[in-house]
Amino acid sequence: MEDKTSLKKLALGAIGVVYGDIGTSPLYTMREVFAGANPIAISVENVFAILSLIFWSLILVVSVKYVAIVMRADNNGAGGIIALMALALRTAKKASSGLNWMIVLGIFGAALFFADGVITPAISVLSAVEGIQLLAPAFKDHILIITLIVLFGLFWAQKRGTGAIGAFFGPVMCAWFVSIAIFGVLNIYNEPRVLMALNPKYAIDFVIHHKEAAFFSLGGVVLALTGAEALYADIGHFGRKPIEVAWFWLIFPSLTLNYFGQGALLIHDATSIRNPFYLLAPSWALIPMIILATAATIIASQAVISGSFSVARQAMQLGYSPRMNTEFTSEHKIGQVYLPFINWMLFIFISLLVVSFKSSTNLGAAYGMAVTGTMVITTILTFSVAKNHWKWGWFARVSMTAVFLVVDFSYFGANAIKIEEGGWIPLLIGLSVYVLMITWKQGSARHLSRVAADEMDLEEFIRRLEAKGPHRIEGMGVYLKASPVGVPRALLRNLYHYHALHDAVVIVTVKATDVPHIPESEQVKVEHLNSGFHKIYVNYGFKDAPDIPHALELSKAQGIDYEPMRTTYFLGKDSLRTRRGLRSWREKLFAWMFKNAWSATDYFRIPPSRVIELGSQRVL
Repeated sequence: MEDKTSLKKLALGAIGVVYGDIGTSPLYTMREVFAGANPIAISVENVFAILSLIFWSLILVVSVKYVAIVMRADNNGAGGIIALMALALRTAKKASSGLNWMIVLGIFGAALFFADGVITPAISVLSAVEGIQLLAPAFKDHILIITLIVLFGLFWAQKRGTGAIGAFFGPVMCAWFVSIAIFGVLNIYNEPRVLMALNPKYAIDFVIHHKEAAFFSLGGVVLALTGAEALYADIGHFGRKPIEVAWFWLIFPSLTLNYFGQGALLIHDATSIRNPFYLLAPSWALIPMIILATAATIIASQAVISGSFSVARQAMQLGYSPRMNTEFTSEHKIGQVYLPFINWMLFIFISLLVVSFKSSTNLGAAYGMAVTGTMVITTILTFSVAKNHWKWGWFARVSMTAVFLVVDFSYFGANAIKIEEGGWIPLLIGLSVYVLMITWKQGSARHLSRVAADEMDLEEFIRRLEAKGPHRIEGMGVYLKASPVGVPRALLRNLYHYHALHDAVVIVTVKATDVPHIPESEQVKVEHLNSGFHKIYVNYGFKDAPDIPHALELSKAQGIDYEPMRTTYFLGKDSLRTRRGLRSWREKLFAWMFKNAWSATDYFRIPPSRVIELGSQRVL
């Protein structure tokens, strides 16, 4: 009984957090197909075909691909494109397979996720607020201002965390799905023949006999699938079973009924294409639906924004992003984080999109590229997992991948023709983020390799100290070092300036692994050396919060005499200089990112009053 109660609570939470994006797609999907950048004519045959395409796409892409297959690829309980990449890399290493293409795909997929995080709030909130002009046409000129005010309130509230308002997400979204289902049923009752579109024959015939129209329509139909990636990304928060239950028992039926209701309305009155979603409702329900839709789109945007925070933090942990200010908004849920820089950059880009495109219809052209690109990458990485992790046979994994890639590339190709109308925006955002992430990863590796080349061997250094050592003072000196080999440069500078070392010298090396979480009992490993020197290896999962003082507390069980008030932290702080010339633009970019990275003191939660920074200048 308790398990059923827990399952219901988790399913309710999944409804509120996971399904906001895909759940608000009915606001604009049908309108984009029949009145978007590449509209098709409204007729009974075309409406049946589009409804059939939407219904069977929801089954094949969401129900089969994501719910039944991809969600099995949980990385020790975590999901999402970064977790999938990490799982594919780990299993491929064991199988001695090539890794570079997986890294490129995974990082570009994460970059496209950021692009989705820009476009989703813009199109969702804008489409909800546009309902006001049906009620009061005079407010049409104020739609953009109202949208920007709503968006500002949403991003301003991020610093408070999702915990305080998360309890309302589930009930609000339940009310949303029940409402859209009811209004869909009311319109299906007037045109029951629309249910004939459940037959896949209408979709197949449309694709065979109207190839050009079918191809163009896919660019709008794919909007019904936006948010499918969230099902996989949020496994770590809710688990696979609650997400499955919520999808099959509420979300999928409600979406189907609403889309078919809109189809019935279009058959009955083609002029309703100006806003088929809101015109489903009777006039007395218009105001409540606008309010509910605005709340639902805010929740949908919240989920994407929170996901952007999580992906950014995972990228930091895995070494694909410089350190950024990270605030943990919950004492109980480590995944609830707030990154001020990411938050306000998203707000700026989203506001620019809203002002530039002015309507959700115009934004529809920009929406599909990020979604379909991520879908393709997920399929390819899942193939690697099926081969190396699930040990599927050749026929099973190839046939699965072939079917999904045909579908994914069909949608991707249909959106590629909209590049001029706005599809270039998510590609530009994705490519920009990808360049930043790869530049940081490669620049950091190059910087560390040059540092390592100049370092002294630690064992030789200790032997010299034993022969003629400096003055030793009471307490512990802690030195952070990226690599476990060699002498920390901060230690050498400290010795050069002060001609003294602490009685206990601890060299701490932090490593982020490709699993989401590592138990505290396995996070710390201590190696005791001569002359009061010790090495501490600290391992974190890519979802764990680095905390050096806490790691030192854990090391006491392995013989480290740690006392916070007798401990001084010495941090090296490099200043990078770049070579002259246009060819070194990526070096200049890395140097700029390096300079503006958040301090190690704050990132590793080191008490500022116990820190001494020792700097040097280096040429890349």
